[in-house]
Amino acid sequence: MYQQTLDPIGGSLAWSAVVAAIPLAAMFVMLGVFRWKAHRAALVGLALAVLVAVVGWGMPLGQAAAATAEGAFYGLFPILWILINALFVYRLTVVTGWFEELGRVVRSVSDDQRILAILIAFCFGALLESLAGFGAPVAISAAMLLAAGMAPLKAACTSLLANTAPVAFGAMGAPILALAGVTGLPLDDLSAMAGRQTPFVAAVVPMVMVFLVDGRRGVRQTWPVAVVAGLTFGLAQFVTANYLTVELTDVVAAIVTVGAVLGMLKVWQPGERLVATPDSALAAPVGAGTGVGIAAPPSRFDGYSRTRRTLLALAPYLTIIAIFTAAQIPVVKAWLGEIGTVSFRWPGLDIVDVDGTPLAAQTFKLDHLKATGTLLLLAGALTAAMYGIGVRRAVRAYVDTLVQLRWTVVTVTSVLALAFVMNLSGQTAGLGMALASAGGVFALVSPLIGWIGVAVTGSDTSSNSLFGVMQATAAQQAGLDPVLMASANSSAGVLGKMLSPQNLSVAVAAVGLAGAEGVVLRRLIGWSLGLLVFLTVVIYLQSTPVLDWMVP
Repeated sequence: MYQQTLDPIGGSLAWSAVVAAIPLAAMFVMLGVFRWKAHRAALVGLALAVLVAVVGWGMPLGQAAAATAEGAFYGLFPILWILINALFVYRLTVVTGWFEELGRVVRSVSDDQRILAILIAFCFGALLESLAGFGAPVAISAAMLLAAGMAPLKAACTSLLANTAPVAFGAMGAPILALAGVTGLPLDDLSAMAGRQTPFVAAVVPMVMVFLVDGRRGVRQTWPVAVVAGLTFGLAQFVTANYLTVELTDVVAAIVTVGAVLGMLKVWQPGERLVATPDSALAAPVGAGTGVGIAAPPSRFDGYSRTRRTLLALAPYLTIIAIFTAAQIPVVKAWLGEIGTVSFRWPGLDIVDVDGTPLAAQTFKLDHLKATGTLLLLAGALTAAMYGIGVRRAVRAYVDTLVQLRWTVVTVTSVLALAFVMNLSGQTAGLGMALASAGGVFALVSPLIGWIGVAVTGSDTSSNSLFGVMQATAAQQAGLDPVLMASANSSAGVLGKMLSPQNLSVAVAAVGLAGAEGVVLRRLIGWSLGLLVFLTVVIYLQSTPVLDWMVP
């Protein structure tokens, strides 16, 4: 049996915290300073975490290896099982041409650059974030905005800024699922709490996007639709995360917001539009009804009615909603849980905390039938059938998806393994105890930790895996609600994603501005920090009697 200790380095909590931070600090330096590939930095961080656990904390090598294996397996299932199958569904729409058609449907609604920014980057980008994540929403929405005539730099900045509000629930809730997995806190509580934080960001992001595209004039002319988009998305996030299911939060929010924006545009239009010039290099304002957008090339689906094209373009997402809704029916949910869940003690682990209580993380719960990834795989199969994709072609698309994610698999499994080693050895608890010395002020520090984690790793899932337990531990010691602080790591972390090196590189590459990462960074860092301060104030108030009624 191995018993955790908090201060093994010279009996000092402070020095123990410094040593425990070495794997994380090393990984962040390799990513942020030396710009190593994420999978290389994660592997080195994992090796250091095991070394610190065995040498510094005295964890038996066999148990450290078992903790590594459990973390890596958790990275594979359910996290990567979700990502792989979500990206598979997206790939099916690409290879059949229906993804391009969906973009065409969206662009046909308006030729106003500010409206398109909301529809494409904010709404459609959120839909992509719910399925693909890992830079795909930024790359695709930036390319679509560029094709619609937006200037390259504006397209890159707008797409990066939009990829904030949906990130906490992206990839079918993977960040929140990872947070629940490493902390042991109730998934429903974490989902509900995040759903009471991220809507504050969603409410203001469309207005900031409009400002980026067209300055004060854009805000003055299009604020009504920006307000409707932000409030609708935030409200849909709140309702879905609190009362429906975490996995569908972004899907529902994106589709409901598209409906609200389209409905508003039927009864209201800005008095002046900002449309693309013929060379697509600039955008110029014109009077309502006088602008002409860039002519789109003919589509292979032009023979279809507009209603049929729209429904088929949306079919994969509507299928996902239907499947996940059916899976939440009490009878179906109970049946899936009964025959599709296996719990077992992870072999090789025998660990108790400082009080002698066995750690819950030693028991692994495997949901194979009702897992989000399994339901997504079913949605992919139905999508293939609806689009007439043969088995061989569908299998090839799946293999291509695995090849595309090969380094992501290494990164995610390594980061989760690192997190489990640190959590099970006691390193994370020691860090949390040291941070808890800040007392109630920790509520102001917690969001910054999440922001740094995502800015460096480029992933809310990775940040939650690394810092989730530390946030919960520090909160408990500081007399704060662990659900509130753990959720803050995820909700505030999303504001760092627009500055992550990975996302910056994806954005500038998508619009043909390779090497302009620094320019984009300088344009966005003020907005990122400003939104972080705004959300930090909200989270701090949620830790006080002013807003503590919002904590589930």
